[in-house]
Amino acid sequence: MAAIVIDGVAIAKLIRTELKQHVQALRARGIQPGLAVVLLGENQASQLYTRAKVGACHEVGVYSEVHQLPADSDESAALDLIRRLNRDPRIHGILVQLPLPPQLDDGRILEEISADKDVDGFHVHNMGKLLAGASVYPPCTPYGVVKLLDAAGIPIAGRDAVVVGRSVIVGKPMALMLLERGATVTFCHSQTRDLAAHTRRADILVTAVGRPGLISAAMIKPGAAVIDVGINRLPSGKVAGDVDFESVKAKAAYITPVPGGVGPMTVTMLIANTVRAAERRIASEPAGLHVAP
Repeated sequence: MAAIVIDGVAIAKLIRTELKQHVQALRARGIQPGLAVVLLGENQASQLYTRAKVGACHEVGVYSEVHQLPADSDESAALDLIRRLNRDPRIHGILVQLPLPPQLDDGRILEEISADKDVDGFHVHNMGKLLAGASVYPPCTPYGVVKLLDAAGIPIAGRDAVVVGRSVIVGKPMALMLLERGATVTFCHSQTRDLAAHTRRADILVTAVGRPGLISAAMIKPGAAVIDVGINRLPSGKVAGDVDFESVKAKAAYITPVPGGVGPMTVTMLIANTVRAAERRIASEPAGLHVAP
């Protein structure tokens, strides 16, 4: 029997409907959540992702700004912009679109963002909170994966989970979030010997390495939930994930498509974090200090 295809578009739509209600409640109290996106250079993929984020903001009722700097900008220009956005009361969340031009230090740029406005969840403060099991702004892609699993009714506690990929954006926080939910987690990466020996044990398999077709049907456990975070542009121009979708679909119990699986959830959880940032601010400010929309 073919796997159930988890529809990230439909699940994201339901979550955004809930977020609209939160935004309406905030606006009734005199505040509109605001997101600023910092874009350096003219990377086409980054521009596409930025448009998707701005569109999602508009859909939910979140105010958004896009600040684009030239690709040859030096570090001081980017840092000055972030400092200004840190002080801007209309902005509750700041996102620096990655990857950055090579002359810029990702860590230095991301750590300049106020931890209270780090809605991408990449600041060392928020990563530390995640490690401690007290995350405020979970990194958006793994956050979206957990929401997909919950929406599909896939239990996490007590299951064997394998994460293929150890990036700070997806792999590491993904493993921590699954561990926090009670899974037994195995990390796999470029130096793992006999990758299939590990993936065949997984009740939940999450892959995020950017290698099209890496995971075949022979590498998964019958009845597994397979979550494909990979995004790969093929020579034909089509987009594919890390999983050989058609063969794995015949063996897994659940599978996410690419596109239409994790991607819409990543954007939605960014909006969720931005709304949470606005709610946290309004809870911490004395009456009368809220910024009217």
